[in-house]
Amino acid sequence: MNGKRLFVTVGTTKFDKLLKTVTNEEILGILHKLGYNQIQLQVGNGSYVEVKHESIELSYNTYFEDFDNEIEKSDLVISHAGAGSCLQVLKKKKPLIVVINDDLMDNHQLELAQELERQGYLYYGTCSTLNKLLLQDITKLAEYPTSNKTLFAKYINKCMGFS
Repeated sequence: MNGKRLFVTVGTTKFDKLLKTVTNEEILGILHKLGYNQIQLQVGNGSYVEVKHESIELSYNTYFEDFDNEIEKSDLVISHAGAGSCLQVLKKKKPLIVVINDDLMDNHQLELAQELERQGYLYYGTCSTLNKLLLQDITKLAEYPTSNKTLFAKYINKCMGFS
Protein backbone atom coordinates (compact mmCIF):
# COMPACT_ATOMS: atom_id res chain seq x y z
CA MET A 1 0.00 0.00 0.00
CA ASN A 2 1.55 3.30 -1.10
CA GLY A 3 1.10 6.42 0.95
CA LYS A 4 1.99 7.50 4.43
CA ARG A 5 1.29 5.84 7.77
CA LEU A 6 0.24 7.67 10.93
CA PHE A 7 0.53 6.13 14.39
CA VAL A 8 -1.64 7.58 17.16
CA THR A 9 -1.01 6.59 20.78
CA VAL A 10 -2.83 7.47 23.99
CA GLY A 11 -0.56 5.33 26.17
CA THR A 12 -2.06 3.23 28.95
CA THR A 13 -4.70 5.77 29.95
CA LYS A 14 -7.95 7.07 28.48
CA PHE A 15 -7.81 9.88 25.96
CA ASP A 16 -10.95 9.32 23.90
CA LYS A 17 -11.07 13.02 22.98
CA LEU A 18 -7.82 12.63 21.00
CA LEU A 19 -9.11 9.51 19.23
CA LYS A 20 -12.38 11.24 18.31
CA THR A 21 -10.47 14.28 17.08
CA VAL A 22 -8.06 12.29 14.88
CA THR A 23 -10.95 10.38 13.31
CA ASN A 24 -13.30 13.29 12.68
CA GLU A 25 -13.99 14.22 9.05
CA GLU A 26 -11.99 17.47 9.12
CA ILE A 27 -8.81 15.82 10.42
CA LEU A 28 -9.18 12.76 8.18
CA GLY A 29 -9.59 15.11 5.22
CA ILE A 30 -6.39 16.97 6.13
CA LEU A 31 -4.51 13.69 6.59
CA HIS A 32 -5.76 12.39 3.24
CA LYS A 33 -4.59 15.58 1.48
CA LEU A 34 -1.19 15.16 3.17
CA GLY A 35 -0.90 11.66 1.67
CA TYR A 36 -1.79 9.50 4.67
CA ASN A 37 -3.77 6.42 3.77
CA GLN A 38 -3.17 4.30 6.86
CA ILE A 39 -3.76 5.20 10.51
CA GLN A 40 -2.91 2.86 13.37
CA LEU A 41 -4.61 3.91 16.60
CA GLN A 42 -3.48 2.61 19.98
CA VAL A 43 -6.61 3.29 22.03
CA GLY A 44 -5.54 2.34 25.58
CA ASN A 45 -8.34 1.54 28.00
CA GLY A 46 -10.81 4.09 26.70
CA SER A 47 -14.34 3.46 25.51
CA TYR A 48 -13.89 4.70 21.99
CA VAL A 49 -16.17 3.63 19.11
CA GLU A 50 -14.32 2.68 15.91
CA VAL A 51 -15.07 4.58 12.71
CA LYS A 52 -14.37 3.79 9.05
CA HIS A 53 -13.21 6.07 6.23
CA GLU A 54 -13.42 5.57 2.47
CA SER A 55 -9.87 6.75 1.67
CA ILE A 56 -7.91 5.90 4.81
CA GLU A 57 -7.48 2.49 6.40
CA LEU A 58 -8.00 2.82 10.16
CA SER A 59 -6.78 0.06 12.50
CA TYR A 60 -7.41 -0.08 16.24
CA ASN A 61 -5.51 -1.87 19.00
CA THR A 62 -5.66 -1.55 22.77
CA TYR A 63 -1.90 -2.03 23.25
CA PHE A 64 1.12 -3.28 21.31
CA GLU A 65 3.71 -5.79 22.44
CA ASP A 66 6.27 -4.15 20.15
CA PHE A 67 5.54 -0.43 20.51
CA ASP A 68 8.89 0.49 18.93
CA ASN A 69 7.96 -1.40 15.76
CA GLU A 70 4.74 0.61 15.41
CA ILE A 71 6.76 3.81 15.71
CA GLU A 72 9.38 2.66 13.19
CA LYS A 73 6.72 1.76 10.60
CA SER A 74 5.17 5.23 10.79
CA ASP A 75 5.84 8.46 8.93
CA LEU A 76 4.34 10.57 11.73
CA VAL A 77 3.30 9.92 15.33
CA ILE A 78 0.60 11.77 17.23
CA SER A 79 0.94 11.08 20.95
CA HIS A 80 -0.44 12.03 24.33
CA ALA A 81 2.02 14.07 26.40
CA GLY A 82 3.44 11.27 28.55
CA ALA A 83 7.22 11.59 28.90
CA GLY A 84 7.88 7.92 28.13
CA SER A 85 5.94 7.93 24.87
CA CYS A 86 7.40 11.26 23.74
CA LEU A 87 10.99 10.20 24.34
CA GLN A 88 10.43 6.77 22.79
CA VAL A 89 9.22 8.39 19.56
CA LEU A 90 11.97 11.02 19.50
CA LYS A 91 14.67 8.39 20.02
CA LYS A 92 13.33 6.60 16.92
CA LYS A 93 13.85 9.85 14.94
CA LYS A 94 10.20 10.09 13.89
CA PRO A 95 8.26 13.35 13.52
CA LEU A 96 6.06 13.88 16.57
CA ILE A 97 2.97 15.91 17.33
CA VAL A 98 2.05 15.89 21.02
CA VAL A 99 -1.53 16.55 22.04
CA ILE A 100 -2.04 17.75 25.61
CA ASN A 101 -5.08 16.37 27.40
CA ASP A 102 -6.43 19.67 28.67
CA ASP A 103 -9.19 17.85 30.58
CA LEU A 104 -6.69 16.37 33.04
CA MET A 105 -3.56 18.28 32.23
CA ASP A 106 -0.58 17.86 34.55
CA ASN A 107 1.81 20.79 34.45
CA HIS A 108 4.81 18.51 33.98
CA GLN A 109 3.35 17.18 30.73
CA LEU A 110 2.70 20.68 29.43
CA GLU A 111 6.15 21.83 30.55
CA LEU A 112 7.84 18.88 28.84
CA ALA A 113 5.94 19.48 25.59
CA GLN A 114 6.72 23.21 25.68
CA GLU A 115 10.42 22.60 26.25
CA LEU A 116 10.72 19.93 23.54
CA GLU A 117 8.91 22.21 21.08
CA ARG A 118 11.15 25.15 22.08
CA GLN A 119 14.14 22.97 21.22
CA GLY A 120 12.56 22.15 17.85
CA TYR A 121 11.97 18.41 18.39
CA LEU A 122 8.17 18.33 18.15
CA TYR A 123 5.00 20.34 17.76
CA TYR A 124 2.40 20.37 20.52
CA GLY A 125 -1.10 21.63 21.10
CA THR A 126 -4.55 20.45 22.10
CA CYS A 127 -7.31 18.58 20.33
CA SER A 128 -8.79 21.91 19.23
CA THR A 129 -5.52 22.92 17.52
CA LEU A 130 -4.66 19.57 15.90
CA ASN A 131 -5.89 20.75 12.49
CA LYS A 132 -3.31 23.57 12.54
CA LEU A 133 -0.57 21.32 13.93
CA LEU A 134 -0.96 18.90 11.03
CA LEU A 135 -0.25 21.73 8.59
CA GLN A 136 3.13 22.48 10.19
CA ASP A 137 6.19 21.45 8.18
CA ILE A 138 7.37 18.31 10.00
CA THR A 139 10.55 18.24 7.90
CA LYS A 140 11.74 21.29 9.87
CA LEU A 141 11.75 19.41 13.18
CA ALA A 142 15.19 18.86 14.68
CA GLU A 143 16.53 15.35 15.11
CA TYR A 144 16.59 14.30 18.76
CA PRO A 145 20.20 13.60 19.83
CA THR A 146 21.35 10.03 20.30
CA SER A 147 22.17 9.32 23.92
CA ASN A 148 25.62 8.25 25.04
CA LYS A 149 24.90 4.81 26.49
CA THR A 150 28.27 4.52 28.27
CA LEU A 151 28.27 7.95 29.91
CA PHE A 152 26.16 6.89 32.91
CA ALA A 153 28.22 3.74 33.47
CA LYS A 154 31.43 5.78 33.37
CA TYR A 155 29.96 8.21 35.89
CA ILE A 156 28.99 5.38 38.28
CA ASN A 157 32.43 3.79 37.92
CA LYS A 158 34.07 7.12 38.73
CA CYS A 159 31.83 7.64 41.78
CA MET A 160 32.62 4.14 43.02
CA GLY A 161 36.35 4.61 42.47
CA PHE A 162 36.59 1.92 39.77
CA SER A 163 38.25 4.17 37.20
